[in-house]
Amino acid sequence: MKRFKALAAAALLSAFALSGVQARTLKMAYDADPVSLDPHEQLSGGTLQLSHMIFDPLIRWNQELGFDPRLAEKWERIDEKTVRFSLRKGVKFHSGNEMTALDVRWTFDRLKRSPDFKGIFAPFEALNIVDKYTIDIVTKEPYPLVLHTATYIFPMDRKFYDGYDAKGRPKDAIVKHGDAFASTNASGTGPFVITSREQGVKVEFERFGDYWDKGSPGNVSKIVFTPIKEDPTRVAALLSGDVDFIAPVPPADLQRIDKDPNTDLVTMSGTRIITFQLNQNRRPEFKDKRVRQAIVHAVNNEGIVEKIMRGFGTAAAQQSPKGYLGYDPKLKPRYDLAKAKQLMMDAGYGNGFSVTMMAPNNRYVNDDKIAEAVAGMLSKINIKVDLKTMPKAQYWPKFDERAADIMMIGWHSDTEDSSNFTEFLLMTPDKETGYGQYNSGNFSNAKVDELVLANQKETDVKKRTAMLQEIEQILYDDAAFVPLHWQDRAWAARKGVEIAPIVNVMNFPYLGDLVIK
Repeated sequence: MKRFKALAAAALLSAFALSGVQARTLKMAYDADPVSLDPHEQLSGGTLQLSHMIFDPLIRWNQELGFDPRLAEKWERIDEKTVRFSLRKGVKFHSGNEMTALDVRWTFDRLKRSPDFKGIFAPFEALNIVDKYTIDIVTKEPYPLVLHTATYIFPMDRKFYDGYDAKGRPKDAIVKHGDAFASTNASGTGPFVITSREQGVKVEFERFGDYWDKGSPGNVSKIVFTPIKEDPTRVAALLSGDVDFIAPVPPADLQRIDKDPNTDLVTMSGTRIITFQLNQNRRPEFKDKRVRQAIVHAVNNEGIVEKIMRGFGTAAAQQSPKGYLGYDPKLKPRYDLAKAKQLMMDAGYGNGFSVTMMAPNNRYVNDDKIAEAVAGMLSKINIKVDLKTMPKAQYWPKFDERAADIMMIGWHSDTEDSSNFTEFLLMTPDKETGYGQYNSGNFSNAKVDELVLANQKETDVKKRTAMLQEIEQILYDDAAFVPLHWQDRAWAARKGVEIAPIVNVMNFPYLGDLVIK
């Protein structure tokens, strides 16, 4: 615990920094805690959740999927390859060092060499310093996702990470699952400082007394975070009052929590699409668009959301969720069993055929039950399904092998952008470029490929929106995949813990702004 004390000193007077607002302690439980304090070691939801507590990004997403200024006060596009960011002045790291453009450039260079993050930053050429509080982010080609990517830049304290640790190892080393300095020590600009940490048991935070955001409404001075892996135990801890805030909330307990007079439940439609892909290389029947359309019409995804997901999902007809540029409100789920049967007849497969299907049984919410339901629905159009479900550790090698005719895949866009779905899931597979890496259906449409490549360089939002919506329309008409739903998100807290304003579809609760009454 001693290694945290130096950075915790400024936090001990945090209650006095809350401008008269009564300070509160938050007891919270997630299903797991991050494996590292290094924001660049692992690209995961847990890492990003922690980063928003002890670091701050240049800009961050809001609930409307727009961008709010954080360590960058404002930004403007200088030319087709350059966006200029103006940094806040007077921002302090937990060490007491001032944050400047040098720290941001140091962080950017470190991200470029992180195994987990370098792919996201591959389109970027450089981060140039204009002056102490101004930077230019330059891309190799015109690139529309500069702001999206800036949400991943959490400036680190370059002086704090300079030099060598007690074992003679560089403090700035990025070591996957290793005992590196940055894995166990942190100096950020965020609202909280870690005061003690026992991996897998408990992490304690104190509010940073010199936190720059004096306008934040947050009145949480201390956080006690306990990872509780088991869903029933986590829910019981909330209902008994042992913790104040939990995530995720299992679908089976939504109604129970919602009816409890001492708790509040917050839900919102998520951005992870759950789908099935139809392998055209394995099954020549799937090359016929009418067969693919028949399958889409035979799957009652609204019924799946209602019965299996217990309402904890939003039935989908496209990849892009609401709020993404590519989302087209005209595209609706299209369950129609009579039409599905007619399409099978028109294609010459009225008597049906047999297929294999694989799905995980512990990766997505109710994944095995969903697969069983879809298999039953396909039997109504005489498609006989041999279904196998398995743990995700076994499933992903099978997915990579394309070991079944129909395979389940879920996807969340790392950039919160429509194009990311198509790049990985539905572009023509190309091992050299990596496009279509998760396209187990081997779907291929030259126009889709053309539009994806074009929109990657289009910085005009109106033109880009039109391209992305055209992609969704083509995929819809082609029945390129079987859309099921977007998984919803849910959080729960005891009454008075006002989580509704600080949660979002990315699942990065902004706990620095949390108010407890």
